[in-house]
Amino acid sequence: MNDTTNKEDQEEERIPAMQSLIDNPFLLLFIGVAMPTVFYIIWGIMEIVTLPIAP
Repeated sequence: MNDTTNKEDQEEERIPAMQSLIDNPFLLLFIGVAMPTVFYIIWGIMEIVTLPIAP
């Protein structure tokens, strides 16, 4: 009986994906810079497309 409890204690738990994302500061920095950049580029393209044609 001791053997089974020791094996269960020795097994490592999987780290959830969201926790590993939050624990990585460089990945958070990249996401924090990349997401606004992408949104502003898309917003600028939408603004250029919706401009009326000059007469």
